Amino acid sequence: MSTPMKEEKVFKDPVHKYIYVQDQTIWDLINTKEFQRLRRIRQLGTCFLTFHGAEHSRFSHSLGVYEVTRRIISQFERNQYEDWPKEERLLCLCAALLHDVGHGPFSHSIEKTFGSHHEEWSCRIVLGDTEVNQVLRRVSPAFPRQVADVISKTYHREIVVSLVSSQLDADRMDYLIRDAYFTGVNYGTFDLDRILRVMRPYQGHIVVKESGMHAVEDYLMSRYQMYWQVYFHPVTRSAEVVLHSIFQRAKKLYEEGYRFQFMIAPLHKLFQQQLTVDEYYFLDEAFMQTVLMQWSLEKDPILSDLCSRFLQRRLFKYITLERIDTQLMERLGSLLQSFGIDPDYYLKIDFPSDLSYDVYRPGEQDEKLPILLLDSKNTLSEISCKSEIVRSISGIHMGKYHLYYPHELLLNHLQELDADVRILLGLS
Repeated sequence: MSTPMKEEKVFKDPVHKYIYVQDQTIWDLINTKEFQRLRRIRQLGTCFLTFHGAEHSRFSHSLGVYEVTRRIISQFERNQYEDWPKEERLLCLCAALLHDVGHGPFSHSIEKTFGSHHEEWSCRIVLGDTEVNQVLRRVSPAFPRQVADVISKTYHREIVVSLVSSQLDADRMDYLIRDAYFTGVNYGTFDLDRILRVMRPYQGHIVVKESGMHAVEDYLMSRYQMYWQVYFHPVTRSAEVVLHSIFQRAKKLYEEGYRFQFMIAPLHKLFQQQLTVDEYYFLDEAFMQTVLMQWSLEKDPILSDLCSRFLQRRLFKYITLERIDTQLMERLGSLLQSFGIDPDYYLKIDFPSDLSYDVYRPGEQDEKLPILLLDSKNTLSEISCKSEIVRSISGIHMGKYHLYYPHELLLNHLQELDADVRILLGLS
């Protein structure tokens, strides 16, 4: 059990108005160096290059997830629901707070290049020789392992995992509202208070009263719109493509023995995929922005150009394709190669299904637990069985292909392109 604080701490928050900390363990976790590092990690990665207000941090999001979880549990306890395991309260709160503690700078691009995953790093931080681990061990020696199991979705009680990771979890409910607020869009708004009121613990699950179905429909519609209008925005994706090409090029150069003018710890360990938890602590966005700035001065023309593009927002242009034409891609690749432009770094296909975000698709067997409705007869139904709206948005196409390329470089070779290619790439 955590020791209650003599006087609760309060964070002023633009989304939830106030975030309340009442447990000493939570307060101590917030003040660890590993959690404070999240102030230096943007919540939306490269999205700030599309929506200039999207500068909010993983720190503020993690506090928000904790607050939503705290409100859900408080509602369960006020109503004295028998199906809620009261002894799991602190575990849920700690897992909610720490679920993103392992996020790195521009994490999805780094993860894609170096084969790591932020949830694995979160568990390593929770279980390793860290300040976070020391705080958790004060609860009990087994407590860090329990928190890690919730984060990795292997904890034996579904009801605990589902508060942090499901199709209707505290994580998604916070980031949709928070990301909408800071990007300045209206897509992510929904009635959070109403959803929290109709959530129930029932037979080991977190369920929603059927009378609250329309509030959940609104949440799913907001989620769908945020994915396509914000998270999948093609300009944001262009920035991700350029960033991935940077890491791809740097990794190749490192493996070939290239002598970087700028190579400081812990970059060596990153390339070798041998980072320790202590070294991972130094990987924040301020560090990586410095690396990109220095690499823009490297002798390798590809790495230098790609870094300059990212820093100066000279991103790749894109065209939308209904399908991938292999012959066309080979033709374009050969053309770029003949112009001295390496297609491995300057010609990229992007498709939303390759991304870490996703929309609600009922019936899938994955780690995201479905949304269950509880009717007046205490019968459970998956929401798409009752909602035409959910069935319709979950059946909509999963996006189109985007082909990214350096528009201005091809302009220098306009006369060497045939008419079909010029029309396709918008160069005519």
